Amino acid sequence: MREIVEKILADSLEVKERYILDNMSSIILLAEKIATAFTNDRKLLLCGNGPAAATAQVIAAGFVNRYSLPRPPLPAMALSSDSVVLTGIAGEYSFDDVFSKQVKSLGMGGDVLLAVSADGNDESILSAVKAAGGQKMYTAAFIGADGGRLADLLDLPLVAAADQRPRIAEAHMLAGHILCHLVDHILFQSHLSEG
Repeated sequence: MREIVEKILADSLEVKERYILDNMSSIILLAEKIATAFTNDRKLLLCGNGPAAATAQVIAAGFVNRYSLPRPPLPAMALSSDSVVLTGIAGEYSFDDVFSKQVKSLGMGGDVLLAVSADGNDESILSAVKAAGGQKMYTAAFIGADGGRLADLLDLPLVAAADQRPRIAEAHMLAGHILCHLVDHILFQSHLSEG
């Protein structure tokens, strides 16, 4: 049993380290885009399915409540959070539309859409990114595997070149925590250290 635990730990650390180092410049760029959106009274919308929905919700909570630095709430919303909206759209239209209809309703130019997907081939995520482009939003995604069809649709793909979904999810969560930390630093901590 110890060998199993040690193998999982080693795999997780390896995937996370490679993901963060390979995408460091992109994570910093995304933090700057989100900070700019917040500064300009715009918002961050997030979407994902299954475990990726949980990642999106944790990232949104890090902005709306706080990550670690006490500061005012920031406008972020996980589109997987409203079960009435999700089931209404899925029941009356299609699950493929559950995020795109919300993006069309809530998104506007200057907003950022951050999608989270283990393989980049979820139809609901692809539709959301296309809708965000139509709304003149900046689009980024935390993706696994080879990026799937999603990678080519984005302004900024951040791909974890791995195949094990649990390890991909762990890497995406770490990237989300780093993102929250960087945005806090850009908007609040760097200003505090200047004074």
